[in-house]
Amino acid sequence: MQVSASAPTHPQPEGSKRHQIIEGARSVFMAQGFDAASMADIARTAGVSKGTLYVYFDSKERLFEAVVEDERRGQAEQVFSLDAADHDVKAVLTRLGRAFVEFLCQPSSISPLRTVMSIAERMPEVGRTFYEAGPMCGTNRLAAYLDAQVEAGILDIGDTEVAAAQFLDSCQSTMFKPLIFNAGGPPTPARVEHVVGIAVRTFLAAYKPG
Repeated sequence: MQVSASAPTHPQPEGSKRHQIIEGARSVFMAQGFDAASMADIARTAGVSKGTLYVYFDSKERLFEAVVEDERRGQAEQVFSLDAADHDVKAVLTRLGRAFVEFLCQPSSISPLRTVMSIAERMPEVGRTFYEAGPMCGTNRLAAYLDAQVEAGILDIGDTEVAAAQFLDSCQSTMFKPLIFNAGGPPTPARVEHVVGIAVRTFLAAYKPG
């Protein structure tokens, strides 16, 4: 569908309007799923005209990509804000691991992930956007923190990207997959603390000098 004739072809940047549309789309996608959601529903929920909606996003696919990217960037800012000057690696990794698992295992994170997985084969660009803004971004941020600790002599790691990915994977062990397959509920705080504690101890045993 094309932008309506009455809509401006070159609108001035309106960050708040774009955010308004993304928030409306997020609500519709979460309630209806990608395939059932329509641009008309999204425009109505966002409180904008369809013409305005198409000025900002020319298709439902592009809008979903924007929702996914916004969601995952928010995760990176919220969870992966790491201070390279903080050399208490055990404390940093413990805080990160708990926050990461709590974010990953909340219902509002599971629904978008399932949607992305269901459409990634026919729309690989959506899968790529999700991966780059989420898992890859988080791994890169942790790897950068680990690089700083290696440079300071706190850790001895040959490949910080692999080490970062392995740590994040180990933090979610036994907790995330049951949720994805709807085979279990969110983990208890005690379970998160237990699993993340094992991940941290294993990591330090592998990469602490001496």
